Amino acid sequence: MRIVFCGTGEIGVPALEALLDSEKYKVSGVVTQPDKPAGRDLKPHASAIKHVALERGLPVYQPPKLRDEASLAMLDSLRPDVMIVAAYGQILPKAVLDLPRLGCLNLHASLLPRHRGASPIHAAIMAGDPKTGMSVMYMDEGLDTGDVLLKEQLEIGSEETSGELHDRLADLAAPCLLRALDLLASGQAPRTSQNSQNATYAPKLKKIDGWLDWHQPASGLARRIRAMSPWPGAFTHISGHFLKIHSAREHPSSGTPGTVLQADPNALIVACGTGSLNLLNVQLEGRKKLAAAEFLRGFPLDQGAVFDLSFSPRP
Repeated sequence: MRIVFCGTGEIGVPALEALLDSEKYKVSGVVTQPDKPAGRDLKPHASAIKHVALERGLPVYQPPKLRDEASLAMLDSLRPDVMIVAAYGQILPKAVLDLPRLGCLNLHASLLPRHRGASPIHAAIMAGDPKTGMSVMYMDEGLDTGDVLLKEQLEIGSEETSGELHDRLADLAAPCLLRALDLLASGQAPRTSQNSQNATYAPKLKKIDGWLDWHQPASGLARRIRAMSPWPGAFTHISGHFLKIHSAREHPSSGTPGTVLQADPNALIVACGTGSLNLLNVQLEGRKKLAAAEFLRGFPLDQGAVFDLSFSPRP
């Protein structure tokens, strides 16, 4: 079975490596997004998928879009039986979806139809879902609306961040993909339609999504902090300073939202709409990440100090 692998994000790396290590399937080419400027020097950086492909001697294609005739001709020349899509970053047009003999399969990091869209891992944590998983889906022209071939679930840890959950789902994707391809090759692959009435959506994140609104319950803010780690990062403002919150736990004390209830070597506690948060690890802009007690030695806060309650541009 000849396979074209389309991916950009790191979540697809274990799946691609599993395909390359398998003797059953031949990856005839890899399609990934064009190199993008990154870092302080803004030099072009290749995707994680491209690095793996080049290391394994695979041909790599990086069309800006997969809608032009040249891109379609390129894909056709690879003669794929199946296309595998994992965090590629583009919506595939119908002409591409119709090209592989057995169709296009998408690896989606949620239990569809829950959390369709670009940020399912973050959405699962923010929603307080007890579990999530990996879905292998037949792609159609909708946004994660195709029939499901298989799902595999896992529990979400009570303090797990999006970064940690991402890595576990990436590892889960590899055996899911191989099992799906075995079923497809045998002609026994199921197709289960999604119930769109149960669908939820997880739009692409923006930096503003990391803003902490202290009017919200502590439980929701604690989940947001976990969900926004490592990107875009949860943040707040106080006394004209931008402060990133890396980790926090709920605390039973209460007070006026945004008010510092305790700031000493034992705890940094901030009141929320319901309950409060004990901030564990924080980071001033331009400084390193610190435990709260160490942060307070260099940036003392008085009991009664108030974090900004409405968003304003970064000072």
